[in-house]
Amino acid sequence: MLPDPGMPAAGRPAADSGPDADAVPSSAPKPFQEAISSLLSIQVRAEARVERIRPPQRLAPWSFAVAVDIGTAANPDCATGRLVVLYDPDGAEAWDGEIRLVAFASAELAPDMAGDPLLPAGGWSWLTESLEHHNAEHTAVGGTVTQTTSTRFGDLAGPHTTITVEVRASWTADSADMGPHLHAFVDLLCAAAGLPPEGVTPLAAH
Repeated sequence: MLPDPGMPAAGRPAADSGPDADAVPSSAPKPFQEAISSLLSIQVRAEARVERIRPPQRLAPWSFAVAVDIGTAANPDCATGRLVVLYDPDGAEAWDGEIRLVAFASAELAPDMAGDPLLPAGGWSWLTESLEHHNAEHTAVGGTVTQTTSTRFGDLAGPHTTITVEVRASWTADSADMGPHLHAFVDLLCAAAGLPPEGVTPLAAH
């Protein structure tokens, strides 16, 4: 499945994005078709841009992937990530189910967060609290949070020091409804980017 723009963004339905538009082969199992159909029908918050990308191979008999980028007018590159849906009709023992989601999220943070011992736990809570908030029923969640500090020298443009947080996680969905899981992943990226929850406007500084 080659990249195409078929995901909703900024509250608009995606064009040609259902299973009948070659999102998945007609020979795919019905639960996988239902999962991808639900994923493609979701409307996400305006800061998120979601696009289909080529999924990883050999991880499962059936797979589908999207890239998610978070941006604002002031910062078009707040955070980025990938969400992969894997389906194995026989179920994988380690999954405890048939549908497994694999996520990667990355965001650049403020330099004053360097060395914050609470950052990994906070990064993990962005995921778990988002899944809970959206009632994304799941089991067997696991992953890692990595904090990286980079310092620029010489003629390299950009801030002298940058802090990057990366969240890698996977979990098993309890149903074929991928909507809550995509919303949770978008919220994870927005939290990593320092954006307020959807519908909340921060008070202006005085």
